[in-house]
Amino acid sequence: SMPFLLCLKKKKPPVPLGRSIFQKHTPPIQQNYQALLESCLKNKCLFTDDTFPAHISSIGTGALLKKLPRNLHWKRPHALHKSPVFYAAHRKQPDLCQGLVENCWFLAALEALTFHQDILAAVVPQNQSFERKYAGIFHFRFWHFGEWIDVVVDDLLPVNEAGELLFVSSVYKNVFWGALLEKAYAKLYGSYEDLQIGQVSEALVDFTGGVNTRIKLAEAPPDLWDILTRATYSRSLMGCQTHLGTTKVLKNGLVAGHAYTVTGIRKVTCQDGPENLVRLRNPWGKIEWKGDWSDSSYKWELLSPKEKILLRKKKDDGEFWMSLRDFKIHFVDLVICKLTPDLMSQEDGKKWMYSLKSGRWVKGSTAGGSLGFYNGNFWMNPQYWLNVLPVEDSKKSPSTCSVVISLMQKHSTKHRNRAPHLFIGFSLYKNTLLLPFFPEQYQESNRKLPPGFFTRHQPVNKHQVFLDEREVTHDFHLEPCVYIIVPSTLEPQQESEFILRVFSRKHVLRIFNNLVDNIFLLQVNDFFFYTFKEIVDRYEGKIWEDFFTKHFEQNPEINAVQLQRILNNISWRNFQSFHLNFSLDSCQGILALLDLNATGTLSIQEFRVLWKRLLFYLEVFQKRDTKRSGKLDLVELHAAVQETGISLSNEVCNLMAIRYGDPELQISFESFVCFMLRVEIMGEAFRNLTQDGKGIYLRESEWMMMTLYS
Repeated sequence: SMPFLLCLKKKKPPVPLGRSIFQKHTPPIQQNYQALLESCLKNKCLFTDDTFPAHISSIGTGALLKKLPRNLHWKRPHALHKSPVFYAAHRKQPDLCQGLVENCWFLAALEALTFHQDILAAVVPQNQSFERKYAGIFHFRFWHFGEWIDVVVDDLLPVNEAGELLFVSSVYKNVFWGALLEKAYAKLYGSYEDLQIGQVSEALVDFTGGVNTRIKLAEAPPDLWDILTRATYSRSLMGCQTHLGTTKVLKNGLVAGHAYTVTGIRKVTCQDGPENLVRLRNPWGKIEWKGDWSDSSYKWELLSPKEKILLRKKKDDGEFWMSLRDFKIHFVDLVICKLTPDLMSQEDGKKWMYSLKSGRWVKGSTAGGSLGFYNGNFWMNPQYWLNVLPVEDSKKSPSTCSVVISLMQKHSTKHRNRAPHLFIGFSLYKNTLLLPFFPEQYQESNRKLPPGFFTRHQPVNKHQVFLDEREVTHDFHLEPCVYIIVPSTLEPQQESEFILRVFSRKHVLRIFNNLVDNIFLLQVNDFFFYTFKEIVDRYEGKIWEDFFTKHFEQNPEINAVQLQRILNNISWRNFQSFHLNFSLDSCQGILALLDLNATGTLSIQEFRVLWKRLLFYLEVFQKRDTKRSGKLDLVELHAAVQETGISLSNEVCNLMAIRYGDPELQISFESFVCFMLRVEIMGEAFRNLTQDGKGIYLRESEWMMMTLYS
């Protein structure tokens, strides 16, 4: 019987192999953005990209051409709008809409990126504009098979006769970063046509270099809500996909076989008990869920007026809420991409490390195929040795090591969709016969395991999954031992390049390939530290997450006194120059603003929202407190508010300084927090309630709730 279960999608014909020379992955063209920009500015000309021309060839050669209008033009944003803007930081809602390209997977991932401004800034350099140093040239950064690369484009965009963008556009017609980023991504992968088919997981990795966790919702773990919570309040990007179907738009408002962005979660308090809600967005920017908790659902009447006002938006903008129960029924899988793989692990106190190795399956040499074909060539596949050594202090550390292994295949042509993905997977074997390797023993063991080993031993992952996708990822909890990773294609004699990534907690770990002459080591000490690198996550909130979780386990809801105690006892490491002192009055004000269900307390969910905002406000406050006095004057306050992306008139700023400042109109950090929370929450309420963007209608009870208890 077969030693493992092959989990396959529908079978595709194998890739033609009629070539005698191994076809390597074609790397993208590298251009020097700064040099090209300076050259254009010097010559007073606008950049034109000959490597991705404003021509039909950049759009593609397939089905996409049939959707194009007869009179297609390529125009620069200055010809499309009188005051084009590259990126509008103050926009609080996702604002991108899908165009003619069926790339909902790309757009769902891109919108997830907008919730993390620091990660977005790594992909979309923010010092670009249509005014200062404008030369018709822009650049973006993507993680491409193990390295960050810079992709340069001109700003000629395809439009119809009316001057409307054919592909990705913004709700705000003068904002163009999304369209330009899509063009750069199309250039990276060959053409706009090459973005027609894809997985949310692919784009998420391309934007972050992170590691994916895929959860099949029909078999969702019992702690799915906890996983969603950790993902939402950490640096994670989330997307999901609906079931395939013959009808494009279903009666319930969902689009079949379509990718959506997970934009938030919320536990609400109904009259008959709590309910877990998930917020999603359709990349089309329209067409929404029509079931429970949709914009027009009766369920909203079960909430307090304030909670209803701040959560429900009665707009057909593609964003909607649904219950976790309905989410698990109507969506196939959930993809969570994290910069570090600790989402699924409860192992604390150790940093994540990673190593990346490149390899290839070559016909007649290392393309052995999987064990399931009984061809006797499985042993020919590349073999990577992974040595997990015991930790020094086993009393304080778990006996197993958390390891995430990711295998990614490279496409061999310039065009990403010209050849289908191979079915790929990997086997992990435990070799109990070998003692842990040390450098002096390496040469002796620099050989492949023979065919007999694989017939006598079962892999650790007995149910391997071979998928016709770009990447296959699995997480393991491994005991100290020597392991062998064998990446392979499903069928033998199929050629491709690949990269193998290994993520691990900071245990003593070594990985090396027996096909090369040098050894690759990871040690927790400083003796050997070559190809494994530490993943540095500078996210401040991660430091305190465990502290908050433990605190709320003892007190599921905290009142103003407890909130004051927590905030004043935190060692704010970036605020050493003076002591923070949140007054009870300030804490009561904060609680009133964030307590949506009028219980007089904060849950951990509401506290996480506060903590995320506190970190952001702290960064802004420090930047604008140029005198390091611990207070902002009126000029600095104006600058700080502008820094947050919120537009307030001088009159409102002055009024808030009178309300929250001291007699000299100086604003402390504590007052700045109360001020900014009020501005943000009132702004959110207005945007949710307004129908025309100019005014709102409130019942008396709603007015009282929003103004008196906040």
